Amino acid sequence: MMESLFDQLIGATEAGVIEDVKIGLRWTMVTARVRNERRAGLATTMPGEGHHHRDWPDVRHPGHLQDMPAQALAGLLHSPSPVERSAGLAAINALLPRQATAWQDVNAEEVIAQAGAGKTVVMVGHFPFTQRLRKRVGRLIVLELEPRGDDAPADQAPRWVPQADVLAITSVTILNQTLAGLLSLRRPDALTLLMGPSTPLHPSLYGQGVDILSGAIVTNVPAVQGQLCQGAGFRQLHRAGVRLVTMTK
Repeated sequence: MMESLFDQLIGATEAGVIEDVKIGLRWTMVTARVRNERRAGLATTMPGEGHHHRDWPDVRHPGHLQDMPAQALAGLLHSPSPVERSAGLAAINALLPRQATAWQDVNAEEVIAQAGAGKTVVMVGHFPFTQRLRKRVGRLIVLELEPRGDDAPADQAPRWVPQADVLAITSVTILNQTLAGLLSLRRPDALTLLMGPSTPLHPSLYGQGVDILSGAIVTNVPAVQGQLCQGAGFRQLHRAGVRLVTMTK
């Protein structure tokens, strides 16, 4: 399923020219020129394989990613390197067709709170709004690779995901290649949301069982680019020039 989804996303990208690739501490950003419009896409920077000396690098052609054809850069979503996958997904997010008429200016927290009132919500990924959300839904189960507080370990997904009335999944699962497994565990009637700045805002995800996409659009490329390169977190990037949007099946 993941390979098919990757191919659909890569195939949906528009023709363009890559202008720049920035791989920051937390976020990766690709800037492209599409029909005389400057666009940027974000993705979480996945950690590399550590600092051990070895025969293969995290990025095979550092300093030259911006020279790659646009679809070839997007194709790095298939790479065995987590860092290169981040660049590939950021490129996809820069190159996907803009569907502004389908975007609503509402963030994932509000979507989940409204849909999850009085219901069981299972959220994959500990987001900054987790504690606020816990007070606004019937029951909240958070699955996290690095659990904190009341979080459940991610490997408990087979126990909790089938109980979800509302299933909210971080788009980092695209990059760590766990999305397909999580979707296979959900109940057919569960409302399913894919969320976070890495989210590809494209209807092809609806065919995978996702109902709602909550992602991010870069509105001030220079400001976001400058902060990203110096280790900014997402709240800082949001203030610098990122719009949070949601589109629904």
